[in-house]
Amino acid sequence: MPGFEIFGDEERKEVSDVLNTGVLFRYGFDAARKGHWKAKTFEAELCKKLNVKHCHLCSSGTAALSIALAACGVGAGDEVIVPPFTFIATIEAVVTAGAVPVFAEIDETLCLDPESVKERITERTKAVIPVHMCGAMAQIDAIKAVCDEKCLILIEDACQSLGASFKGKALGTFGQMGCFSFDPVKTITCGEGGGVVTNDEKLYALADSYSDHGHDHIGSDRGRETHPILGYNYRISELNAAVGVAQLRKLDIIIEKQRKHKKTIKTALSQCPGVSFRKLPDELGDSATFLSFFMPDEASTRQLAQNLAEAGVDGCFYWYDNNWHYIRQWDHLKTLNVAAKLPMQLLKYCPDYRKLNLVQSDAIMSRTISIQIKLSWTEEEIESRIAKIVKVIQKG
Repeated sequence: MPGFEIFGDEERKEVSDVLNTGVLFRYGFDAARKGHWKAKTFEAELCKKLNVKHCHLCSSGTAALSIALAACGVGAGDEVIVPPFTFIATIEAVVTAGAVPVFAEIDETLCLDPESVKERITERTKAVIPVHMCGAMAQIDAIKAVCDEKCLILIEDACQSLGASFKGKALGTFGQMGCFSFDPVKTITCGEGGGVVTNDEKLYALADSYSDHGHDHIGSDRGRETHPILGYNYRISELNAAVGVAQLRKLDIIIEKQRKHKKTIKTALSQCPGVSFRKLPDELGDSATFLSFFMPDEASTRQLAQNLAEAGVDGCFYWYDNNWHYIRQWDHLKTLNVAAKLPMQLLKYCPDYRKLNLVQSDAIMSRTISIQIKLSWTEEEIESRIAKIVKVIQKG
């Protein structure tokens, strides 16, 4: 990862198709676009790839989450169980919906712990959003079982895990809706873009309408379309979708390369003392965007992260101190430092996130380092990288 490492003539051709028509808008202008419908093409091909009935592209992964929450009826005052390890957008989407994020612990999958999810359920809980972090899966079967038992909505944030699966079934297709991101550093990229998928026709219709000011998209005259619901503007452009079409067709090659490179590095690191690896509920379904491993304690992990940086080993992430991906550094959320008052601030049960104590998650994240797996590495570069990493670990 990411897909921009392998931009080529395929992306240029798809973009040129759009520029040659002059139609950058995803709707209408049927005659002028000369048969080119890049967003529709991307949606159809992603459905086929994921074996899902419906897909709707939008402007970002954040937009996808907002659309999914709205389509599933999650709104003002509802509680949504989320993990503390995710990109902050997951939380932003819940807050923007008027709902209340409720944090459960993660386990050694680096994703939501199903047992902790059970403990966080209240009479106000409406949905659960497991986030399939760093290219691999949560215990999605167990989480789905909890949601089914408690009649909760399951929305998967698979923004970091396109191409990953659990027991042969694509991540993002276990719940009512799944969300994907195609931003600059994702497995495939449009520059900016996202998508929601579902097997529910009614949810798809709501998502399709909600993301475009409530348009019903019936007929061929946009000006005469009706507005069954209020919505927002979360549209993707044909230019972004065009890049995505070419990238999606490379996904199998991308996953194959990532898995090969990751296997080589993991095999080498497995011989290093003190190193253990992230739990993968289905190792065969890993999209292999990262190799995540644990050190024995926080002190040794911090030291290793520093030593790797000093040795010039780039792409190594110590998430515990990361500004964007772990709750420990989200002071703006903890203090609800916002531009305008939030709906949740009007609630008597608005949480005080400053008092949040996630002992299990802290213990796991403080010992975790993730190594980004790149597509462009040569065999020589991989061997050189392994030698540096092993040397640093053994030096201690």
